[in-house]
Amino acid sequence: MSSGVLLLALVIGSGGLLFAQSDRTDLGDLLAEALRSSPEIAAAQKRYEAARQRPSQASSLPDPMLSPGYNSNGAPWPGARLGTEPTSNIGVMLSQEIPFPGKRKLVGDMAVKEAEAEWQQYQQVQLNVVARLKQAYYRRSFAFAAVDVIDRNLELLRKFLRITEARYSVGKAAQQDVFKAQTQISILETKRVQLEREKRAREAEIISLVNRPPGSPVGRPTEMRPIPVPVKLEELYAAARENSPMLRRDEKMIQRAEVAVNIARKEYYPDFTLNGGYYNMGRMPDMYMFRADFKIPLYFFRKQRAAVTEQSQTLVQSRRAYEATNQSLHFRIQDDYLMAQTSEQLTRLYGQTVIPQASLALESSLSSYETGAIDFLTVLMNYITVVEYQMNYYEELQNFYLALARLEEMTARPLTQ
Repeated sequence: MSSGVLLLALVIGSGGLLFAQSDRTDLGDLLAEALRSSPEIAAAQKRYEAARQRPSQASSLPDPMLSPGYNSNGAPWPGARLGTEPTSNIGVMLSQEIPFPGKRKLVGDMAVKEAEAEWQQYQQVQLNVVARLKQAYYRRSFAFAAVDVIDRNLELLRKFLRITEARYSVGKAAQQDVFKAQTQISILETKRVQLEREKRAREAEIISLVNRPPGSPVGRPTEMRPIPVPVKLEELYAAARENSPMLRRDEKMIQRAEVAVNIARKEYYPDFTLNGGYYNMGRMPDMYMFRADFKIPLYFFRKQRAAVTEQSQTLVQSRRAYEATNQSLHFRIQDDYLMAQTSEQLTRLYGQTVIPQASLALESSLSSYETGAIDFLTVLMNYITVVEYQMNYYEELQNFYLALARLEEMTARPLTQ
């Protein structure tokens, strides 16, 4: 086999390094582990479970007050002149504060809306952890694929360097050709070091998200494969409107603010306290007491009116926050959708057109180099171009999957397997 054919076979070989399937880490297994073990998800779940306990507390009556006591005459101890003086007695009084009718239900409804908002926040945390785990997985998969490209081309370039050195030894190549080949080897080794760092960093991120002990082994990711964009932009908008926890949470906060306005308006109406008591009078007839105390909202112009204004402004703020979230969500969905579309097209172009054409150009230059028709620099530039396009192919593939992962988080719609 001639040196040109050998070099070409090494350059355009598209297969990665072979790994046993048992060494692969399945994304689905990692996602299940994260949903089961993530402390972020567990914390959000407990916040929601805690919020579920508030409605019954908020809608309950205030605790009653029991007031035992006595009145005495002539001496400070209990029972002094009991039965001989009409004002001497021993008894007990029970008081119950009762909010104006409708207030307790409204306060309970507000707590329900807060709990429902916490549920949406819990769903959002789950989607966020899943999206971050997928993105770390795809970045690590890219790092492995890029390292494979570099390893293949490093082996090729070393063979190329040996051929160039042999040609230089017999006077058929310039010394600078050897130096250029050596420089390109160093550049690829530098990129490999950076990618190895990326592999370890993303491995640490995955371990953190699935809550494994630091340093736990994580197998090689499954290779990313080109797929078409699985959904239309309008479908993503519809999915976000129906399912996005970010929007649903803002909706619940609007509903909570509406209830808070009604509660503030109810504060114009007085709460009251019912008091009942029994007093032992000794030899005289027993005495019974009942009293109703009313709170008078006398300072409504400073208190209740300001409270209604405050809650009304909070309601407006909640509605504007929903609009802002909705607009931001639509922009981010469109941005990531366009990124996915662009990356899909670029991946197809690189895989089906650009890389094959660059490989043919390299093949032609290798043949011409062997016959002395072109110089070494032309071959080296063609070689660098092929390597660059191969790296671009995997980078666009990575960008495609990263965009889909972010779209899943925003729309709560599965787009990748």
